[in-house]
Amino acid sequence: MESNGAVGKHGLEGDEDLHFLLAGGELIKVRSSNWKKIRYYKLQDDCKTLWHQSHKVIRKKKTLTIDDIDSVRKGRQSDGLRKHTDPSEEDRCFSIILKGHKKTLDLMAHTKEDASQWVRCLEKVMNNMHKLSRQQKSEHWIINCMRKADKNEDNKMSLKEVKRFLRHINVEVDDNYAEEIFRRCDKSNSGTLEDSEIKHFYDLLTSREEIDVIYSNYAQTDGQMSTRDLLTFLLKEQRENATAADALALIEKYEPDTAAKEKRHLTKDGFLMYLHNEEGSILNPGHKNVYQDMTHPLNHYFISSSHNTYLMEDQLKGPSSTEAYIKALMKSCRCVELDCWDGANGEPIIYHGYTLTSKILFRDTIKAIKDFAFKTSDYPVILSLENHCSLEQQKLMAHHMISILGDALLTKPLGETMPTTFPSPEELRGKFLIKGKRLNKLEAFFNNNNTIEDDSVSEEDEAAEQENGQKAKSKKSKIKLSKELSNIVIYCKSVHFHGFEHARESLSFYEMSSFKESKAFNLANSSGTAFIHHNMDKLSRIYPAGSRTDSSNYNPVPMWNTGCQIVALNFQTPSKEMHINQGRFLPNGMCGYILKPEFQRKPSSQFDPNTLTKGPWLQKKLFHVMVISAQQLPKINKDKSKSIVDPLVRVEIHGVQADCASQETHFIENNGFNPMWNENFTFKIQVPELAVVRFVVEDYDSTSQNDLVAQYCLPVTSVQNGYRHVPLLTKRGDVIASAGLFVHLMLLDDK
Repeated sequence: MESNGAVGKHGLEGDEDLHFLLAGGELIKVRSSNWKKIRYYKLQDDCKTLWHQSHKVIRKKKTLTIDDIDSVRKGRQSDGLRKHTDPSEEDRCFSIILKGHKKTLDLMAHTKEDASQWVRCLEKVMNNMHKLSRQQKSEHWIINCMRKADKNEDNKMSLKEVKRFLRHINVEVDDNYAEEIFRRCDKSNSGTLEDSEIKHFYDLLTSREEIDVIYSNYAQTDGQMSTRDLLTFLLKEQRENATAADALALIEKYEPDTAAKEKRHLTKDGFLMYLHNEEGSILNPGHKNVYQDMTHPLNHYFISSSHNTYLMEDQLKGPSSTEAYIKALMKSCRCVELDCWDGANGEPIIYHGYTLTSKILFRDTIKAIKDFAFKTSDYPVILSLENHCSLEQQKLMAHHMISILGDALLTKPLGETMPTTFPSPEELRGKFLIKGKRLNKLEAFFNNNNTIEDDSVSEEDEAAEQENGQKAKSKKSKIKLSKELSNIVIYCKSVHFHGFEHARESLSFYEMSSFKESKAFNLANSSGTAFIHHNMDKLSRIYPAGSRTDSSNYNPVPMWNTGCQIVALNFQTPSKEMHINQGRFLPNGMCGYILKPEFQRKPSSQFDPNTLTKGPWLQKKLFHVMVISAQQLPKINKDKSKSIVDPLVRVEIHGVQADCASQETHFIENNGFNPMWNENFTFKIQVPELAVVRFVVEDYDSTSQNDLVAQYCLPVTSVQNGYRHVPLLTKRGDVIASAGLFVHLMLLDDK
């Protein structure tokens, strides 16, 4: 396994930054104000694992993989560093943020130059990893598993090590089969596999029978695919409007063999490379970046929105953290919620009222939001305030937002005259909008009439809806509202909902209501069309019921079906509903805004998601899905090194009621490495513009609920036809680097 580092160094040979990491150095690990210890950190030779010494006897070597790292942050940008280090040490600090629920690694270098170098070098190696194709990641993963199985590190594999390796990669093989593969590869009869024998073993293991069949069907030119053969494949199987020039460009891009490339041929390796990259992915590459018209009024878009954004876990006793805001914003969430209460020392705080959740400073939260709001998307972010503060602390809230957010905070309407509709996401790039109560109409900005008769407003109190013995608390307690806070609420003025007719006749476009889920679902069921029309010129925000103390989520789909824009979910809770949310916002550059279909924006539309009548929304399709195979599924039970998955795949459609459906394959025993199903499903889809498809891989269990292995979700309208690879994500929504599904898809008109 000497070649192991080759993939990791791919493209970075001889790089100074890489050498810096391979040499490593001392850093101070920070756990608390009085736990700061010097540790030696270095990148292993595989360029994929970060090692550091540990003083615990049991764990002498502690490692984490580059794949585990979500991001690296320079400065005191984590809760831990802000709390346990001095502001004067700002430029020596950095944090390694890990994916999922793992703890953040807070570090301090000896000099600011060292800190900068660590951050730069780690980011470079991470970017390099991201650039690897799935095939390279897959090789990487297999080679890593081989290394782990080679216990005595002699770069040879005994039969025992081969069996251990197969278990590592999630394949349960009977002893006879393992021995047969071993014998076939052990050409030298030495009792161990070395060099070319290991390569042979690897090739046998990773051969893809299904790819061989497809390739040989089209490789009509001396056993290879010519440009013309590839074009035939693209037109016939992939249903693409391709030209000979497109086929040639793919050969140029993916053919690794120079002799074949000169002949303008694609070998099987080149074909596999093409299938593993974005052209061969299920997601239409044209939808990967922002491709929609971003100049419509704000309310014409679905907006990725979070509820109780400050929580890391559940809403009764979970910790509050600025980290939770950063995580949501980095996932392109564009509407975050701030529950504001009076804090000690006159400083407003954020936490979940009436509960045991921890508290964070309002000021720190606004600073974190400012720093991370536009890292992944520069379209506007809405700060949804739930205000329980006294007048004094409200003034301070306004002061913090104005001074920290600066020019990015929208403090007056755009233009010189009173607007009649919302500005567009395009016009609001890089801006923050405040959603909250306002003491007067927006017209006050233009008619010099800033008089306020009554400075108290009723505050919808989501926190009091907690079913936790706080019934006595009035749901609409009157609170005094400070003028300073009122004045920075421009396009998102919170008002109580008194019915669609009242809203149509009495409310301005910028006056919006929040609905708790039960109310919203009732309205969606009883008056779907009226709800859609309400959302054609106003914004609606939906939030989970207070009774969801475990911070679970409701299904967002019926809310989108009625045109609601701000469908707020608990981002901190990994769930099917969050997978669907992630899938809905996957296209359009993952910018957090998706343009609603025209039939949800056009005033003459009579679309009703509950009763489908004839109209432009009805574009009947047949969706044929063949689930062919999966590759390198992860083990779920890390503790049970012997437990191998029994995978099955379920395909679900979520959309209008008539389109919701799900079908699943049989399960395959003991093979998570290369299971094959070859099962066909057909779905009838009436309203494709509102449909998302979700692929779910589960570990079958006859005695209890199946465990989720991986999932992937995307809008049906962003699916590419033909043979496609489906990337797979964890329950938390992180990419599983080496795993994937292989499918064949056809979305056809249903005559």
